[in-house]
Amino acid sequence: MGCVCMKQRLDCENPTVLAAQTYFKVIEIETLYELFRKLSSSIVDDGLISKEEFQLGLFRNSKTQSVFADRIFDMFDSKHDGVIEFEEFVKCLSVFHPEAPRAEKVSFAFHLYDKWQMGFIERDQVKEMVMALLKESDLILSDEIVEAILDKTFEEADLNGDGRIDLEEWNKLVDRNPSLLKNMTIPYLKDITTAFPSFVQKSHLEDDTNN
Repeated sequence: MGCVCMKQRLDCENPTVLAAQTYFKVIEIETLYELFRKLSSSIVDDGLISKEEFQLGLFRNSKTQSVFADRIFDMFDSKHDGVIEFEEFVKCLSVFHPEAPRAEKVSFAFHLYDKWQMGFIERDQVKEMVMALLKESDLILSDEIVEAILDKTFEEADLNGDGRIDLEEWNKLVDRNPSLLKNMTIPYLKDITTAFPSFVQKSHLEDDTNN
C-alpha cells in the first residue's frame, strides 16, 4: 500500500538507503531533506517540487521560461510524472557531487542534449540549447555565427559523419574539451552540512523538541 498522504510520501525515504545509493552521507541526506522541504513548499506545500517551484528556486521567479531549466527538470523527474520526489531530487543531485565518477557526469550531460532520448544528439537539438542559453545570458549572436559554431562542433564531434553525435563520440569530445563538464560538479555538495548549517541546526532542534 502506498503512502496515504503527501507528507508521508516524502517521509517514506530512508536516509541510509539513499546514502548507499548516492555519494552523500546520511547526515547530508537529512540536510538535503530540509532543502527539499523548503523548495517543495515554496508555492504549494505538498511534499513535491513542481516545475514552477523548481524555476522559483533557480531564478527567484516561477514564471521565468527557460529551455535549459525545463531540460534539467526533466532529468530530475525520472518518473516523468511532472513533479520531483525526494528520492529523485537526491539521486540526480548526486551526479553533481565532486566524488561522482566522470562517466556519470558525461552521461548526464549527453542526455541533457538528447531531448528525445534517442541515443544521439542532432544538430537541431544543440542549436535549440545554444539559442536558449544565449537568450538567457542576454547575448546576441548572428545566425551566421551560431551556424559556424554548430559546424565546428559537429566537424569535431561527429566522427563517423552521420550528422549526429552518439554517446561514444560525445565521450571523445569531452576528452578533448573537459570544459564541457565544468557545470557538472557543484563543489559545496561535498560538505553540504557546512554550506547549509542552519538546516542541520534546525533538524537537531526539531529532534530535541520531539524527544
